[in-house]
Amino acid sequence: MQSTSDQLLFELKTRGPATTRDLAARARITRQAAREHLTKLAGAKLVDHTRTATGVGRPGHKWSLTEKGHGRFPDTHAQMTVELIETIRGEFGEAGLTRMLARREQTMAEKYEQALRGAETLEQRLAGLVRLRSAEGYMADASYLDDGTYVMVENHCPICAAAAACQGFCRSELALFARLLAPAQVERAEHLLAGCRRCCYVVTPGGQGH
Repeated sequence: MQSTSDQLLFELKTRGPATTRDLAARARITRQAAREHLTKLAGAKLVDHTRTATGVGRPGHKWSLTEKGHGRFPDTHAQMTVELIETIRGEFGEAGLTRMLARREQTMAEKYEQALRGAETLEQRLAGLVRLRSAEGYMADASYLDDGTYVMVENHCPICAAAAACQGFCRSELALFARLLAPAQVERAEHLLAGCRRCCYVVTPGGQGH
């Protein structure tokens, strides 16, 4: 069973900075209990806060994860993966690394397309993609906006170290999403490696019904 402290960390990871009041409401605990948990997490250097004006009374706290806090959500086999990337780059050059990424993209596309077989509408394919990515540790979610577009969010990147060592991973995944959701257009609006807290993709419906 997830502890209250872990639940608060999860909320900050998936929904971004939040006040003590909001976190208490989401965890269904009192504000005092939330403050006690957050104070302990701050003591462990997993969260930090800034003061925010509430309009009445003393300023409140807005909490966010620290780098150490983000580290509680694992980057799968990070060191080994980076070492393998550098080995491939050293042995076969950038061209070899590009071929490896292309092979990975093709393998993932075949796997995802098999899993999405029978999903005909954009909503169905997007929902299926979210399930696949969440199962792989990306903490994915999707929502429909009033302007007719969809937004797919990945709150965590379990291959972040690999992506930092070779941004071809990110380009490859964007191409993969575009392939799976075609004829919809897919654009990356937020990027973890650009300093954002998550990766966010805007999906604009194309010729298919939705």
